[in-house]
Amino acid sequence: MKKLFKLTFLFLVLQSVSFIAKSQEINVLLKEAENLEIKLKESEALEKYKQVLLIDAKSMKALVKSSEWSAAIGARLADKKEKQIYFQTAFSYAQRALAANENDADANYTIAMVSGKMTEIETDNKKVVAYVKDIKSFADKALQINPKHAKANYTLGKWHYEMVNLSGFKKAAVKLFYGGLPDGTLDNAILFMEKCKMYDPYFVLNYWDLAKAYQQDNKPTKTIEVLQKLVKLPLRTLDDAGYKSEGQKLLTQLQ
Repeated sequence: MKKLFKLTFLFLVLQSVSFIAKSQEINVLLKEAENLEIKLKESEALEKYKQVLLIDAKSMKALVKSSEWSAAIGARLADKKEKQIYFQTAFSYAQRALAANENDADANYTIAMVSGKMTEIETDNKKVVAYVKDIKSFADKALQINPKHAKANYTLGKWHYEMVNLSGFKKAAVKLFYGGLPDGTLDNAILFMEKCKMYDPYFVLNYWDLAKAYQQDNKPTKTIEVLQKLVKLPLRTLDDAGYKSEGQKLLTQLQ
């Protein structure tokens, strides 16, 4: 009996030591990934997050970040097949995040975000419309869970902006499969992007899309105000320099 107790105790101690070692390794990898992000080394950061998932397959931060960076890197690729691989991988990470916790705001935002990317590569009209619906439904749920989620606010704002500016082809597809156009308005696009700006004042892409929404809404003063802030923002992703450059061009035209 004593021998069994000792063996059980030893097993529990070894389990505890193993758990602590894994937790420490994960923390180190997450910190390394964050440092790489600051240096704009996004591919390297993605690999660190993948390493975390090899240790903890349900790490929400690693799943969300892996999805975000896969989508961002894929969006820059000219080759359609490579882009498709990255977007599908991003979608897979997002699905895993949602499966890990369907009531997590980050998980719901990530599915909404990647659904938007999937509309760029999907050729089946019915599936495109399904993704369009998912963008809104999952962004809505993310905001129900956490109304201050900056990127979920941006995603919903961008959804409204895109619905206002749908091409004739996509409008026809939405009418056919959705039973009519969803209620997308510039007012709502601006509302949610302004919320995003409040909760994350350094999200460059949000400023760029907000400026375009104000310009389309015939509000030059607000457009200039947003652009003036945009061009002064620090770079947080490799795409930010391009958005700031476009913002500066538009600002020069308007002033």
